Amino acid sequence: MRGPWIVGVLLAGLLLGACGDPSSGPGTSPPSAPEVSTTTHQRAPASPGPRAPAKAPRVLYLGDSLAMENQKVLGQELRRDLRAKYTSAPYSGTTLCDYLEGTAERSLVPARDKAAALVRSLRPDFVVLQFWGNAWDFTWCMDKITYDGSRERYFERYEADARRLVEQITTAGGARRPRIVWVLQGPDPITPDRVRRVNGLYERLAADSDDIVADAGRAVSPGSDRYTWTQHLPCTAYERVHPDYCTQPGRDRTALHRDDDYLHFCLAPTTSTPKPCPVRSPGVLRIAREITKTVRQSAD
Repeated sequence: MRGPWIVGVLLAGLLLGACGDPSSGPGTSPPSAPEVSTTTHQRAPASPGPRAPAKAPRVLYLGDSLAMENQKVLGQELRRDLRAKYTSAPYSGTTLCDYLEGTAERSLVPARDKAAALVRSLRPDFVVLQFWGNAWDFTWCMDKITYDGSRERYFERYEADARRLVEQITTAGGARRPRIVWVLQGPDPITPDRVRRVNGLYERLAADSDDIVADAGRAVSPGSDRYTWTQHLPCTAYERVHPDYCTQPGRDRTALHRDDDYLHFCLAPTTSTPKPCPVRSPGVLRIAREITKTVRQSAD
């Protein structure tokens, strides 16, 4: 039974790299953070929604390759629905420790884009963190601790890094500490229990620090089972009205993943250069809308 699992891990590693892992090893400089833009190639048609909060929130979005592909669509949703002042600085291939200050020499994120540094300079009201929970040896700051190598060490280290990140964001925010939005991840067909435990950690952290969770993963899961992976789901009412988001209208279902990528939600082929998703993708829009809804409810 171990053989298929290893093949799956290797495939996932290739996919993570193809989606823009900033480095294949030490000595390679990480890419600069993408510039925030008010335009997107994946613009969804506007639709009436709840009234925007009286005060436009400042939102900072950090994360890994999932955040990299989502960032423009999330910005579009936040600006349109909440008039938000939005900044994103995701880096593909990263995990929580990459955003900790004090790891610049062994990190895929440069010092200027560490979470605390951005909180001090931007003074956001919300810091949205979307991390799948890099389980393999893709980032130097994890010290080669992997899920496959030692599951308990992996979870212990991941939780320790998460709590350090909360502390650094809290200290950087000072009297105007931002609320952290932990984005819960969708199902993983290779390590479903790992994702369940990572999401459980995010929920505990939010409860401990009066922060919040956005269950974006539920929006890309079957209604009958939150942690069952699927490539397709029934089209939503919005997707039926906007056929670009209902990829198989004759079967009333839409694609969340490409045939060759079970992890990411962008329906364009992956590339070696990190970039936002360039095509309309139902999974990306579903995730962005769930995050936006969570921020709106907390900003009111």
